[in-house]
Amino acid sequence: MSYQHKGLAAGRWDQLALLEQMANIGSEVSRALNWRAKNNADYSTRAAERALELLDLSLDSVKGFAPLKEVARVREAVVDYFFGTNEYGSSEASWRKYFLAFAYAARAKKS
Repeated sequence: MSYQHKGLAAGRWDQLALLEQMANIGSEVSRALNWRAKNNADYSTRAAERALELLDLSLDSVKGFAPLKEVARVREAVVDYFFGTNEYGSSEASWRKYFLAFAYAARAKKS
């Protein structure tokens, strides 16, 4: 498999806490949302694909049922929102709110 995040796929991703992983995934989702708002479907799709790549890396590294379930559901919802029919009724605001919590928590952890 060809990875966009080669360094992370090589093992660095496993060293991050789930909080940090989710914050990084949120950055890619945010980029996808930003490009979507600018009507640039190509860049939006690429950012969403990078987010899915990171979600897949998280699925491979997560230990425990609860975190695994959370990451799997987020992946399903991201696919539905960016590539599906948005059956779950996600919105730009809901995605930003969801991932912002991880960004704040990861930042607080580093302080």
